[in-house]
Amino acid sequence: MPVLAQEVRRLDAQRNPIVPPTPHPSGARPPTLPTEAKPRHIAIVMDGNGRWATSRGLPRSDGHRAGGEALADVVHGALKIGLSHLAVYALSTENWKRPADELTALMDEIPQRLRRLANDTAPLNVRLRWTGVRGPLPADVVAALTDAEHATRDRTGLTLTLCVNYGGRAEIAASARIARDAAAGRIDPGSVCEHAFARYLHVPELPDVDLLPRTGGDQRTSNFLPWQATYAELLFPDTPWPDMDRRDLWHAMEEYARRTRRYGSIPRIPAQPTSLTGPR
Repeated sequence: MPVLAQEVRRLDAQRNPIVPPTPHPSGARPPTLPTEAKPRHIAIVMDGNGRWATSRGLPRSDGHRAGGEALADVVHGALKIGLSHLAVYALSTENWKRPADELTALMDEIPQRLRRLANDTAPLNVRLRWTGVRGPLPADVVAALTDAEHATRDRTGLTLTLCVNYGGRAEIAASARIARDAAAGRIDPGSVCEHAFARYLHVPELPDVDLLPRTGGDQRTSNFLPWQATYAELLFPDTPWPDMDRRDLWHAMEEYARRTRRYGSIPRIPAQPTSLTGPR
C-alpha cells in the first residue's frame, strides 16, 4: 500500500468518529436552502492567484500557496452546507505556457496540498478524485494524485475532484475511442449514445455540473469540463481566488437557488434562500 494511503488510513482510525468541519472565524453560518434548490455539483475555476500576488509585490508562487489555503476553507464550507461534489481547476493543459519558475512552484505545491487535503480532511470524510492526463506531469505529482485517490476511495462524504493537467477538449477527443470499440465489435454500434459516450470520460461517474463560478473577473470557462458543464449556471465574481472563502461559496449557492432551471421545459419558481447569518 502506498505510504500516503497507509498514513490516511491510520489517521482515519485514530480520528473516528467523523467530526464536523471547523467553524469560520467570523461566525458565519451557511444559508438554509431547500433540497431541490441546492446544486449537487459545483465546479470552480480558481483564477487570479498570480495577479493577487503581483498586486501585493509578491512572487506569483505565493499566490498559488494562498490559493491552496482558500481551497481548504471552501472545502470546509462545502461540507458544512452538505454539498456532495466539488471540482476545482488546479492546472490546465494550457498552463504549461507559463514561466518555468511558476510551474516549478506549482509542481512543488500540488503534492504538498494533496497530502494536506488527504490528511487534514480525514475526519471530515472527503474523497479525492483526479481528472486529467499524466504527461507532462512529474512522476511525484502523478504519484501524489493517484495515491490520494487510493487513500480516500472508501470515503462517502464530499467528493473533491482535482482537475490537474486537464483539458476539456482533450477529454472529449480521448472519449471518441468509443468509435474504435464499436468498429471492433466490443460494443454494439447501435448502443452508441450520449450516455454510452459519457462512460468513456476520465471520471465517468462525475455528475453534471450545476454551478460553475470563475473567480478573478474573467468571463470564460477556459476548456473546463465542457461535457459535464453543458447546463451549468455561470458566475463570474471579480474577487481573486486567494480572497475567497466558504462564505463566497455559500453566496454562490444562494444565487444558484434564485435562478430558473428549465432544461427546455417550463420554469420552476425559484427558491428564496434564508440569508447568511454572522458578519461578512
